[in-house]
Amino acid sequence: MEMKKRISLELRNRSPAEVAELVVDNCVSGDGEVEGLTDEYAELEILSMVNAGLTSLSKLPPLPKLRKLEVSDNAIAGGLDALAEKCPNLTYLNLSGNKIKELSAIEVLQNLKNLKSLDLYNCEVSTLDDYRESVFELLSQLTYLDGYDQEDNEVPDSEADDGEPRPLSV
Repeated sequence: MEMKKRISLELRNRSPAEVAELVVDNCVSGDGEVEGLTDEYAELEILSMVNAGLTSLSKLPPLPKLRKLEVSDNAIAGGLDALAEKCPNLTYLNLSGNKIKELSAIEVLQNLKNLKSLDLYNCEVSTLDDYRESVFELLSQLTYLDGYDQEDNEVPDSEADDGEPRPLSV
């Protein structure tokens, strides 16, 4: 199913402004770009476009409240500079299984000051020597890379969803 059609189906008689979470995994992007999303989705906090044939995020509309972006298993190689401008509150970004080969492609993520968790698993860049040290040095705001912190501690389940700690229930 193409991305535009899938997004309109996911609305389920709601207006775009009422949608906080949108999952359009395994749909097809016609030209490798984000299609069917507009700046009307201003309340969107979680967006998942896994395995959608994306090669770029440049046509992503401004999503000021977006905290979690899942775009794993696409063909994105770079062009991530749009994220800092359009999604300034991003805390979690999953780019695993994309075509990111060099640290320079993720350097622009320095501008995402709230980014706490980044996943680059199964990207060519993760095979570089000193990969983990280099990414943590480059992106000093990160707490987790590929599900682990700098000391190789796994993300606690309480933070695994979006990088935000959960209050303990009593």
